[in-house]
Amino acid sequence: MQLLLDTHVLLWSLAGDDRLGDRAVDLIEDGRNVVYVSAASIWEISIKRSLGKLRVPGDVPTEVDAASFVRLPISFEHAVEVAALPDLHADPFDRMLIAQARTDRLTLMTDDAVMQRYDVQLIAV
Repeated sequence: MQLLLDTHVLLWSLAGDDRLGDRAVDLIEDGRNVVYVSAASIWEISIKRSLGKLRVPGDVPTEVDAASFVRLPISFEHAVEVAALPDLHADPFDRMLIAQARTDRLTLMTDDAVMQRYDVQLIAV
């Protein structure tokens, strides 16, 4: 399975947070699965950190690499796919994650109920 972590799922995974259920942890840690982290998530974390809205210890890109997650850049195709999405969610980072999951046929892992309304392969955590 190819998984794309929503930003909060990434942070919960790196922190070992209990909000990430056992099934989600098992899927993320299963070596048969490829786990992707979008540049959009790193961008979102960086912006929220700089505004003082998020405290995250450590260097997230280094932790992503240490966890053997795969870095997913934002492509032109991803950006174009955003325009094809119905207007259900105003968060541009979430819309990009949905577009990336749809374009690259990834399974999005999220706890965001609004994201679950999109036509995208998804695992609710």
